[in-house]
Amino acid sequence: MSNDVRTWLVERTYSDDEQNIIILVYATTDGTRYHRKERSLTSFESDVRDTYAAVDVPEDELGRVSDEETRAAYAAAATEMAESHEPTDTV
Repeated sequence: MSNDVRTWLVERTYSDDEQNIIILVYATTDGTRYHRKERSLTSFESDVRDTYAAVDVPEDELGRVSDEETRAAYAAAATEMAESHEPTDTV
């Protein structure tokens, strides 16, 4: 059984490949682990789903950040989000 890890929203982008897809990236405050979620924009119109400042993700569903620059950017963004928001804040 895996443990849940708190991750913070670090990136929100729109897919270049597919229309109406938003990509949410959550990362740990040290920037070493991340979780990527894809959502259909059309679901926001018909089925309101909030985007939270933080989500708890099973450890085995986290990817590893190998690039130093990305790791530093994720760490800075996740730390800023953690310092300025409660996990359940909508952002």
